[in-house]
Amino acid sequence: MPALHRIVIKIGTSILTAGGKKLSAPQLVDLARQLSVLHAEKKQIILVSSGAIAAGREELGFPTLPKQLPVKQMLAAVGQPRLMAMYEQYFGIFAVHVAQVLLTRADLADRHGYLNARATLEALLDQGIIPIINENDTVATDEIRFGDNDNLSAQVANLIEADLLILLTDQDGLYTADPRTNKDAQLIDEVGPEPFSSELWQAAGGSASGLGTGGMVTKLQAADLSRHGGTAVIIARGSVENVILRLAHGESIGTRLTPVINKLEGRKRRLLSGSRTKADIIIDPGAVQALINGGSLLPAGILRVSGKFDRGDAVRVIAKDKKVVAIGLTNYGTTDLQQLCGRQSAEIEMLLGYTFGEEVIHRDHMALL
Repeated sequence: MPALHRIVIKIGTSILTAGGKKLSAPQLVDLARQLSVLHAEKKQIILVSSGAIAAGREELGFPTLPKQLPVKQMLAAVGQPRLMAMYEQYFGIFAVHVAQVLLTRADLADRHGYLNARATLEALLDQGIIPIINENDTVATDEIRFGDNDNLSAQVANLIEADLLILLTDQDGLYTADPRTNKDAQLIDEVGPEPFSSELWQAAGGSASGLGTGGMVTKLQAADLSRHGGTAVIIARGSVENVILRLAHGESIGTRLTPVINKLEGRKRRLLSGSRTKADIIIDPGAVQALINGGSLLPAGILRVSGKFDRGDAVRVIAKDKKVVAIGLTNYGTTDLQQLCGRQSAEIEMLLGYTFGEEVIHRDHMALL
């Protein structure tokens, strides 16, 4: 297995409560310990955590309440700060900083929300801070909910181009049939890059269309989304001793699902999908050579811009002789770049009043042609 640098771990309520009703302090401390070890190994870790509603129920003394969505939102509002306080306390034992990030589907469906979420997560990871992500249950509705944190974790894995997504559950992995009802069910060690078979969907408890909610079906849906973005996925039992450390270090536990494409191919596909854009950034020969040598595009090398585009759009990067050099995702829109042409990166904030970074297009978000 290739070296892992960026890992997303999704952990559900049943793991956090150790199968009971209350959040388990020993479980949370052990989770913090494992992630802190990976953090010390310079891995970039994102934790997608359930548990806010369970924390709210516990805080209120487990009241009998209706099952309407506003009640769940109320419980999440009560429980989320308590859950984060526990995470902050337990990660603090290992001198690791954490941050709370709450997301809804609408945040990632909107282009600016998507870019802002990605930039925030990248900034946290660059500073050695572990983001702890949950769906923003307090404001989410049926229309904008991810539906479950399995789906959310897959969205996050694609957002930050993770190497591995670990989905922890109360089963050992994917089986050939439901092990709770079929004693002949066999654990599936690995699923290749080919499309999921109808038998696999049925074994997970759903139809061949993948429709359904809850349990192993949502994990299979999440896995399929992630592997199409170039992220490997492992589904494993969360109660296995040191399961996160062992998986991150390459041990074979649970079911591994192979990516359909690699991360670089996925990134290039996304970039090249913008190759028909009529928005151009024209650059000088020095900037062309810098890009060929593996550098990012800085404002000092830009001669002019053509067409209208916004931050996050795919634009063509063109040399003075009109040859297309690259396609990339720009950190600045047309209006901003018109002020930045030929200027130094250190001047960006002075000229605009804000900055999205010193690069107009970062080399990681560029495909050379």
